[in-house]
Amino acid sequence: QVQLVESGGGLVQAGGSLRLSCAASGSTFSTYVMRWYRQAPGKQRDLVATIFRTGNTNYADSVKGRFSISRDNAKNTVYLQMNSLKPEDTAVYYCNAFATRDYWGQGTQVTVSS
Repeated sequence: QVQLVESGGGLVQAGGSLRLSCAASGSTFSTYVMRWYRQAPGKQRDLVATIFRTGNTNYADSVKGRFSISRDNAKNTVYLQMNSLKPEDTAVYYCNAFATRDYWGQGTQVTVSS
């Protein structure tokens, strides 16, 4: 069983920055594929960024060049640095870990005002 706890969401003006954190339980965190998803009201949950155990990363086109995913295996934590935020980035952001199956955090709200 893997437990994920997100933090770092909040209200920010357009053009601002936030850093989300996701702390994971488990002794094999370094082997997990970690992802951030987001879900805006009335919309489906979309993949934002992925970081593999190798450290390789992938991003949705909508956030490339603005968001950065990273991981600290010593702290069992994955981060999402979000810069140049836009109102359309407003959503609940969810941390996901894949370790034989998918695990999800409870989500953290990010609101970007124009």
